[in-house]
Amino acid sequence: MQTSTASAPADGHDARRRVLKDVFGFDDFRPGQAAVTEALLAGRHVLAVMPTGAGKSLCYQVPALVLGGLTIVVSPLVALMQDQVAALRLAGVAADTINSSFDREANVAAWRRVASGQTRLLYLAPERLMTDRMLDALARLDISLIAIDEAHCISQWGPAFRREYEELSRLRDIFAKVPIIALTATADEATRTDIEARLFAGRVETLVLGFDRPNIKLGIEPKQDSKRQLLDFVRRHAGRSGIVYCLSRKKTEDVAAFLEKNGVTALAYHAGMSKEARDANQNSFMTLPGVVMVATIAFGMGIDKPDVAYVFHTDLPGSLEAYYQEIGRAGRDGRPAEARMLFGLGDIRMRRLFIEDEATPAEHKRRSHGRLDTLIGYCETAECRRQVLLGYFGEEASSCGNCDNCLDEAPRADGGAEGRIILTAIAETGERFGAAHVIDVLLRHETEKILARSHHRLASFGSGVAHKKDFWLSLIRQLVAGGFLMPDPDGHGGLAIAEKGHALGRGEVSFLYRVETRQRRGKMRSAQGAAIDTEGLDASLLATLKTLRLRLAKERQVPAYVIFSDRTLIDMAARCPSDLDAFAEVNGVGAAKLREFGGVFLKAIAAHQSGASV
Repeated sequence: MQTSTASAPADGHDARRRVLKDVFGFDDFRPGQAAVTEALLAGRHVLAVMPTGAGKSLCYQVPALVLGGLTIVVSPLVALMQDQVAALRLAGVAADTINSSFDREANVAAWRRVASGQTRLLYLAPERLMTDRMLDALARLDISLIAIDEAHCISQWGPAFRREYEELSRLRDIFAKVPIIALTATADEATRTDIEARLFAGRVETLVLGFDRPNIKLGIEPKQDSKRQLLDFVRRHAGRSGIVYCLSRKKTEDVAAFLEKNGVTALAYHAGMSKEARDANQNSFMTLPGVVMVATIAFGMGIDKPDVAYVFHTDLPGSLEAYYQEIGRAGRDGRPAEARMLFGLGDIRMRRLFIEDEATPAEHKRRSHGRLDTLIGYCETAECRRQVLLGYFGEEASSCGNCDNCLDEAPRADGGAEGRIILTAIAETGERFGAAHVIDVLLRHETEKILARSHHRLASFGSGVAHKKDFWLSLIRQLVAGGFLMPDPDGHGGLAIAEKGHALGRGEVSFLYRVETRQRRGKMRSAQGAAIDTEGLDASLLATLKTLRLRLAKERQVPAYVIFSDRTLIDMAARCPSDLDAFAEVNGVGAAKLREFGGVFLKAIAAHQSGASV
């Protein structure tokens, strides 16, 4: 545990509440936020693993304002830093960013504000922060807190490792008395352990919020006529907002054009577009009803649109972590939502090529292939998808009743005998080898590796010749996904038998495997958790408020959600405040935004109620 001498003010609890309400306009913390802020104000380091949409930013923004001094925020994306700075400024918080997209004059002006003590939060990319010049300059200032966003990038075990994040491990020594918070939405147990060791040398409080999003129906279907499959799915959600993820920039544009041609309002979003074009499409998505955003993974971070009805993957994501983060952008209002993925063998080949083309060590490539195998196992499994997904992040769950497999849409067969054949081969080879070698044993392949280790003399050698390689590979993935096998236990790509696998070997549990995948339909169960109530809401008033928000955003050259989130506009339309005191009670309206926008939104609400035009 961190033993920093920094301590919270005596009235830290009350101060947190005042900042939360007066600055950000919220009456209470979301789950996990209070515990994180309390630890930071007591001077302790924190690793916070919180689902997409759980409000990670407030976990460091509130303590930053309570503590005073300067908070350093490390973020990997320039666009996201700029949006967060714009949002803080509109909330009345002195925030700055120094980055490569600004000219020297703008960056110098920002640094002068920092050095003079005006700035409360400074957003920096890791490579700019970890220069000797910047570190020396910051060491002379009153640094009260350091926040590292997208912290999984620091872990070589994670799927998104970035070398520039490696240097951040020096921060705990350079700023020895400053509490550090690392935040991420997706980190399995191995990645969390690696972050704890690298960034904090083990002295950290780790808080992991539940990963379950039970209102999102999970489904996967084989990729056949992908455009037709997408169009049929989107039409089932006609009039609802959704996100369609594609692997390449060109494909996003092609798919958006295809949907438009077929009567769907669709926009493209990818990193190759100009910032102006991206902002315009993002604002339309936030403001207009029923817009479908067709995007690469460049879209999504920092977007708080609660009524996204679905996320559709036209291609295989890079990992289960990426998949979880991307589907988490659906159903944030608590209402039923859907995540659908198309899965094809061509996707697997493409992802394998991406991994091999990376300029990374062989060990990292091996782990990336292992992560991809786990994702493929998730796609192929005949078990409850939510159980498999949550199990990957270390959570136990009962069958969800809200995925294609639980809805009895997946044809399955008893694979107990075949599973035991695999288990025997793994046991006889010493639980040290990966799937490829195990399958070579099963299929009687006299490879150099098998002959060198005398594995051609094992009882299991040739025991699987009744089936082809693809069958055994699919079964091994499904055994991993089902918890019967443990992948890569020692970091060398091997497969080990889990306790559940031993039970299968003894005939104490069953193993059902997916025979094939096909397009499936089923009812979605009711959402669990708090939903945003829009029943009886004046839809035309909400549209008016969104139009006004867009105009104000364009005037200030910021994304629409920076002015007010959809949640705030929904609450505003429900309350219909008639004066500033009532407007201050709207969820998400702090003191600065009350002063800045209260009058103009009150005028719009009054005009709408009287039938006048704004």
